[in-house]
Amino acid sequence: MNKTAVIGSGSWGTTLAVLVAEAHGNCALWVHEPFDAHEMAARRENVRFLPGVTLPDTLHIDDDPAAVLCGANLVLITVPMRRLRENWDAAAHLIEPHAAIVSGIKGLDPATGRRVSEFLADWVGDEIFDRLAVLSGPNLAREIAAGEPATAVIAARVPDLARTVQQRLSAPTFRTYVSDDIIGIELAGAIKNVIAIGAGVADGLRFGDNAKAALMTRGLAEMTRLGLTAGADALTFAGLAGMGDLIATCASPHSRNHYVGQELAAGRTLDDIQSRMVMVAEGVETSRGALALARRLGVEMPIVELINRALFDGLPVAEAGQVLMARELSHELRGLRRDD
Repeated sequence: MNKTAVIGSGSWGTTLAVLVAEAHGNCALWVHEPFDAHEMAARRENVRFLPGVTLPDTLHIDDDPAAVLCGANLVLITVPMRRLRENWDAAAHLIEPHAAIVSGIKGLDPATGRRVSEFLADWVGDEIFDRLAVLSGPNLAREIAAGEPATAVIAARVPDLARTVQQRLSAPTFRTYVSDDIIGIELAGAIKNVIAIGAGVADGLRFGDNAKAALMTRGLAEMTRLGLTAGADALTFAGLAGMGDLIATCASPHSRNHYVGQELAAGRTLDDIQSRMVMVAEGVETSRGALALARRLGVEMPIVELINRALFDGLPVAEAGQVLMARELSHELRGLRRDD
């Protein structure tokens, strides 16, 4: 029987493990701390990250990565971006040589803006792309774990690999599509988190639906401009990983990044906000990476730049909105066409 292993026992990793275990069986979840692994296995619940969701008997929970990864022909990596390296170093030598590797990480390196696939190619070599796929879309973990309908997109350079992962990650309430645009899927999934912080600010300041719609749309334009310059397909940003995930993350009360923006608007400091959060809001560190990448590629991203200033330089969020409204007038599609 095919076995799936999940690295990362936060809300998203646990949700995917539950989805696969219920739909296909034979899934294993690596929980780093022995006490946490024992408690989850005994209670059949991830009380910290996904309370109220029953973990099926077909999901094996273990703190031993060797036991989790042994025999797995598909490995899902769902850890926060900042913990990618340590988890890869701990697991890489235990992954079966021909196992498919799927990144469900929606973040960028804060110093350079590099993507998960770029790091894996550095550590393994370009041959990693023969078995690497990336997963993204409007995927709020709590809704999927509750069995509410959702969709996602899986991108891989090898079409057969994309279809194999598509089959494994499909379930009655979880429909998956395939793509070959790894760059676009990774950038869209990461940068929408940054825009969602801005949407949270807009809601927190009670700017109204017009302002929020404008921020989301212009944020999508920034994501697309960066993606085009980086070599992505512009249509990816109109799809599930782009527009779809942007809508969900900017609108949902379950969105951690939206929450950060709302709390900034309420006058709390970033340190205070993060100290009270159980889970990671990837948009915070990704905002640094997105700006670093934009500057390296010469792409204009005013929303991302102002969110950085609000998060790290003390710019009052209300003033950031004024700066955006006072920018030089321009064409709506500037930078969004190949000949621009």
